[in-house]
Amino acid sequence: MPGPIGAECPAHLTRLNSRRRPNPAQVTFCVQTVISPLLSNIYLDRLDHRRVGAGFEMVRYADDFVLLCPSEAQARAALEQVQAWTVAAGLRLHPTKTRILDATQPGGFDFLGYPFERGYRWPRAKSLKKFKETIRAKTRRTQGQSLSAIVTDLNRTLRGWLGYFPNSHRTTFSHLDGWIRMRLRSILRRRQKRKGGGRGLDHQRWPNAFFAEQGLFSLVMAHAAVCQSSSR
Repeated sequence: MPGPIGAECPAHLTRLNSRRRPNPAQVTFCVQTVISPLLSNIYLDRLDHRRVGAGFEMVRYADDFVLLCPSEAQARAALEQVQAWTVAAGLRLHPTKTRILDATQPGGFDFLGYPFERGYRWPRAKSLKKFKETIRAKTRRTQGQSLSAIVTDLNRTLRGWLGYFPNSHRTTFSHLDGWIRMRLRSILRRRQKRKGGGRGLDHQRWPNAFFAEQGLFSLVMAHAAVCQSSSR
């Protein structure tokens, strides 16, 4: 049950005009600003303490949180408790993003960049799109850098992206690895004055082992290493 909070927290201040007479001013702190995470932690710290011993688990990051309950009835009771607390605190739950669901069934929910569904998680479509746009910009066919320089540049992006999404389902990475190698084959193909993309016989001219020898970071292998390390 995701519970992003749209925190509209009015603070009544006093402002002096040119005649030194006080004028009331109302300041509203809006979400998605630089100070928003700090305000969220200040306001929601009391909720963190309140849920201890309340019969449910809560995972929170800034103003996004998920309540974990063993049954629908307990989930509804937990939601009622949180709703009562937010009203008393002068906050409100997001009206469309707050919902109760069974995470073991199709549909799932999004939390911190991951869609959670039936025990699996993947990067959001928006995150994948942004990642691919970055890779495309680094692997244009007209790229004038050496293959070694391109690989070095790619590796920085690949390591950083895996570092943010290390818990994605393994099928995420095999597809991306193949797509990246295809783009590199297209660059090499163009440099040989041949048209078309890096497919077909290009897999024999530049097999996967070739790119491994060039030092290309493999998302599949790195993800496997992360999983092996976490299972120890």
